[in-house]
Amino acid sequence: MGTYNIPRNVKGEGRILFVFSTKSLIYSAIGAVIGLPFYFLFSALNLTIVGMGVMAIIAFIGFIIGTFKFPEIAALPFTKKIGGENIDDIIMRAIKFKRKGNRVYIYTKEEEKNG
Repeated sequence: MGTYNIPRNVKGEGRILFVFSTKSLIYSAIGAVIGLPFYFLFSALNLTIVGMGVMAIIAFIGFIIGTFKFPEIAALPFTKKIGGENIDDIIMRAIKFKRKGNRVYIYTKEEEKNG
């Protein structure tokens, strides 16, 4: 008998603690850094647990942005264009669109007529 290589599913091997991919961990850390001022503000008011909760919620929002894809919903027509794309890619594209002054450039190729 010969030996055969059995393909493995290696998709999950790039994950940390089975939940965080590298990208989602980075976005969660960015969310925690954004929530840190809220933690300090609430801890100054002796509401440390509330500050931790707000920071955790903002970090969780960062995790969602880094992990999930935008769903394609049949009832909403605009989701047909962006359905299945990563949420962070959609946000980055919207930011670039706003920076360029809401302009869309369309290039058309004109065909030459023979004859």
